Amino acid sequence: MSSNGSIGRLAALLALAGCAAAPPPAQAPARSAPLDPPLPVLAPAAPAAPPAGSAAAPPAGSGAAAGALAGSGVPLDAPSTSEPAAASPPPRVARGTGTAADRKLEEGDAAYATGDFAAAERAYRAAAQLDRRDAAAIVGVQRAAIARAGVSAEFSGAPNDRTLLAAIPELKRAVKLEPGYAPAHLELGRAYLVLGRAEAALGELARAAELAPSDAEARSALGVAHLALGNLQDAVRELARSAELAPGDAERHANLGTALLAAGKTADAIRAYERAARLSPADARLQNDLGTALLAANDPARAIPYLDAAVARDPSRATYRSNLGYAHHLRGDLQKATALYREALKLDDKLGSAWINLGNALAQAGQLRDAREAYEKARAADPTDPRVKAVMEELDAIERRGAAPR
Repeated sequence: MSSNGSIGRLAALLALAGCAAAPPPAQAPARSAPLDPPLPVLAPAAPAAPPAGSAAAPPAGSGAAAGALAGSGVPLDAPSTSEPAAASPPPRVARGTGTAADRKLEEGDAAYATGDFAAAERAYRAAAQLDRRDAAAIVGVQRAAIARAGVSAEFSGAPNDRTLLAAIPELKRAVKLEPGYAPAHLELGRAYLVLGRAEAALGELARAAELAPSDAEARSALGVAHLALGNLQDAVRELARSAELAPGDAERHANLGTALLAAGKTADAIRAYERAARLSPADARLQNDLGTALLAANDPARAIPYLDAAVARDPSRATYRSNLGYAHHLRGDLQKATALYREALKLDDKLGSAWINLGNALAQAGQLRDAREAYEKARAADPTDPRVKAVMEELDAIERRGAAPR
């Protein structure tokens, strides 16, 4: 789990529906690689400690492009204003009972909220020493230890992580000690998600949401579990409820957008992503996600400013450059698309979608030999990717029809 205590992106979600490229010339393979789709994160529950001397956040209004309403048809070429944002409050385990142990829990909660996870863990452990059978202290210790270890925030992002594996029996003990304590079920469910055990996570998170129906984080985590299992209607329901409970939290709206996009409700997804981007205009991922959703709506002209913004904010992220290249590809600018695909692959030479789309662009330009080399690179990156087999078969058919490779 990330340092803020939230679950990160859900790996290998679903290929974007409606993202097929415009029909290429007859000599080129017709299949395009799906973009790396927007993926859900649970809204940050506590801020990470800023590094010493770190720069201040960019000013409001520096992010999402104008033309806020989906379907407006207005070209998006100017910065938009941001909305006042109020992120979800950090998680608490203290009960407010005033006991010596609970005062230590409050101390731990305060340290966790500032991103001082080592101090939080010390305070939670002190509380556990005062009351060894307190589920809250157990949850606090494990939550802080996971955050301090900087465990991957992605679904199935750390399937063998030692910190998570060590936390599972302790969190199970907390659940057994106090079955009605929602944070124990929530933390156990989130740990299961990072380990990639969606089925196990679902039961714990459903119980957490049942015990704490107005907890936005519990609803969000439950929605991510449903999304991981392909239960799209359930995912949309839970993530919509989470966004209602935390209307100023960008991540809640982004999660909802991801579920809506996966469910084929593209226009609704765009509106959710636009809200997220206005709430957190400096977040490169939200700019990329909104741009990707607009590509799913076959609107590359509106997508490009957002994708440009994502690349500008995080120039080291290969997927952002590849997605921007795909947008230019859809608009027919093969030269620009090819350059961006190559830039992306310099950053990550294992990015299969970029290799496939580079191959498609080269094939459309008549460079069939170079296209085949790109497809071979994609196959080396992931021999099981069915998209590679499809484009290779199409290229073989083209060459059999007498197309001369360059």
